[in-house]
Amino acid sequence: MLMQDFAAGLTYKDLPEDVLWILRRSLLDTLGVAVIGSQSEMAKIGTATAKAMFGATTTSSARCLFDGNLVSAGGAAMAGAMTIDSVDAHDGTSPCKGHAGSAIFPSLFALADGRGLTGQDLATYLALAYEISYRAGLTQHDTCTDYHTSGAWTAVGVAAMTARILGCDAAQIHEAAGIGEYHGPRSQMMRCIDHPTMVRDGVGWGAPTGVTAGFLAQNGFTGAPALTCKGPHWDELGNSWKLVTDTHYKPYPCCRWSHPSIDAAAELMTRHALSHYDIASVEIKTFHNATRLAGHTPVSADEFAYSIAFPVACMIVRGQVGVPELEVSTLKDPEILRISTSITLINDPHLTQISDGKRWAKVSIVMRDGSRHEADPRTPRRPCRTAFGASEIYSQTLFWCVLVMG
Repeated sequence: MLMQDFAAGLTYKDLPEDVLWILRRSLLDTLGVAVIGSQSEMAKIGTATAKAMFGATTTSSARCLFDGNLVSAGGAAMAGAMTIDSVDAHDGTSPCKGHAGSAIFPSLFALADGRGLTGQDLATYLALAYEISYRAGLTQHDTCTDYHTSGAWTAVGVAAMTARILGCDAAQIHEAAGIGEYHGPRSQMMRCIDHPTMVRDGVGWGAPTGVTAGFLAQNGFTGAPALTCKGPHWDELGNSWKLVTDTHYKPYPCCRWSHPSIDAAAELMTRHALSHYDIASVEIKTFHNATRLAGHTPVSADEFAYSIAFPVACMIVRGQVGVPELEVSTLKDPEILRISTSITLINDPHLTQISDGKRWAKVSIVMRDGSRHEADPRTPRRPCRTAFGASEIYSQTLFWCVLVMG
């Protein structure tokens, strides 16, 4: 099935229960992240900039997420995406090496404002945006040598979703996807990993680019074809769902490349009843790109998000990596810093080889008395239907206030 036909014709009745389950969980997960993120400096800057640069119009207006002030739909999408992206705990997709919900949800919230959409409408639009984004992302990674941020391929899914919401036909949706792909931010992900800042995963521009692309297509602007909307990853569109097989949730608010190391450290501390005061050093063997996270002495929330050593040290010292660890004071905790600076990251060729689409790490803890404790190599935990991720736990107080689709 062609992308534009899928996007134009998808209905709520076409959505299997496992798709709806993922959408419900991602809604709750994303709202939890947004609540915490709304207090961040990055969110406040993004929202203030949206107010200054993207004022509401008679044809396009939406409230900024957790702010309430009216801006354009594109401005609200930008501010919302930056709010969610400010806490690295939102849903993700390992095959695409990135995140879709952080762009799709704020864009949908902006477009839905004042339109009277039903829960079934929201589920339909989310499903088509996720599925198109994932398949565009897979295609982009197959055909481009550089590692681009999620904003590059979520712009395609958001563009198709926007055009559908605006009532565009299949031909216009085709144009919108092409516009979104062409103008989407093909920003360098590894640059942010090497030099962490607020640019993060690029969704702050991917979301408004996609929204704008939909409005442009509605008005007759052309941009087709989207080159990432064809190829082998599109063969089963409409028959199978990448959304179901590829979505994961984070138990810790930091890059998922660090999660197997955090899990391994937690296991060793518990299994051997270790005290962090008795630890001399830690060794982490992992794949090449993960060693570039480093982050032994982060000085900002962005450096914390793109690090391994410091979150692992938080787990060793505090037994958790959650909302309290996002406080600025944590970055100056002397015992966490002692453990963090004792951690050595080792580029392991075998773990690099097998980490295509996965994230492998092996952790060893060396005690002051010279004894050594090693954990088996592992990848991040997969979600189960009865478990809540960390960000979902943060948002349980909102559960009865949000729209549960279905």
